Amino acid sequence: MNGGIRSGEIVLEGCTKAFGPVAAVGDLSIAIPGGEFFSLLGPSGCGKTTTLRMIAGFETPDRGRILLEGADVTHVPPAKRSVNMVFQAYGLFPHMTVAENIAFGLRIKKVPRDEIGRRVAEMLGTVRLERMEERRPVQLSGGQQQRVALARALVNRPAALLLDEPLGALDLKLRKEMQLELKQLQVSTGTTFVYVTHDQEEAMTMSDRIAVMNAGIVEQLATPRELYQRPATEFVAGFIGVSNLIALRIDRREEGLLVMDLGEGERILAPDPGVGEPTGRITVRPEWIKLAVGDVDTRASRVSGTIADVVYLGSVTQLIVDLRTGERLSVHRLNDEVGAEEPRPGDTVVLQWAADHSFVIGAAHTDRALEHEGRPA
Repeated sequence: MNGGIRSGEIVLEGCTKAFGPVAAVGDLSIAIPGGEFFSLLGPSGCGKTTTLRMIAGFETPDRGRILLEGADVTHVPPAKRSVNMVFQAYGLFPHMTVAENIAFGLRIKKVPRDEIGRRVAEMLGTVRLERMEERRPVQLSGGQQQRVALARALVNRPAALLLDEPLGALDLKLRKEMQLELKQLQVSTGTTFVYVTHDQEEAMTMSDRIAVMNAGIVEQLATPRELYQRPATEFVAGFIGVSNLIALRIDRREEGLLVMDLGEGERILAPDPGVGEPTGRITVRPEWIKLAVGDVDTRASRVSGTIADVVYLGSVTQLIVDLRTGERLSVHRLNDEVGAEEPRPGDTVVLQWAADHSFVIGAAHTDRALEHEGRPA
């Protein structure tokens, strides 16, 4: 192993892949440290599965190269790469028992029988399927079949496990349970996981870092918290959770804040990124906006509007508020805050949020975010 390279490290350098005239992935450069749970997140057709297939060796980039643990594997066939892939369709052999399915790859590699037995037993314990080794796939639940597929992939001790929307066939409750199990499995084995999904909640639940992809490029690569609280682009702000976007206008700067004066004592404040003249929009999450009670802090945004709609969402109630500036904001209130004074459509309300809960997204910030994350702009 080269100095400084961790087991399971994956690096893509300037990878481009096109199918005919369509560029599926464009000049993609990312580094995935060994032992990380890394997710590729984005809508259908954004290039995330193509990226995973290039890492696996099922697709070869038109340009660029792929390094696995420091070795160039760009043109190495899939069977000779130390990675395994798990798909949404588990691909279990129906005529084999659980133990036989898990052992299949080891038998192909002619691993000694005693070693196979020991490693299969170890994996059965890891995925919590002890005492089920003699069952066949048809006798298992969907979640149990998924765990067999994971055990079969991990028993070969790959440098990295590649997962292409493996939970897509499960119902919602089981899917959420398996998200936690997958993360625990990744931590316990220390294996690098590269996970493809279009479900932002799924990616946020499990990942150490997430690359948000759109039209073949990475819009932002960051931790779940960073993506949510400091989105680099409008696409990320809208794709990760719910976000309000407000057109940015700078009337003045004061005490480290950008100030938009709306008249009649109303204003929108945002931290000054300190880079030239920021362009783009201000984003603020619905749960950070409160109904104003009494005086508003001098370092808080304050706007008034009319409630257009009230939507009950279980844990929260969503207020849709039309501002007198013509913009519309979504506000989330925890339902333990909603009582006899529950706002109604047509009510006039004053909204406030801390200046630090506004975030400027635009070209100037995007360059800084990319530099911060260590990937080329």
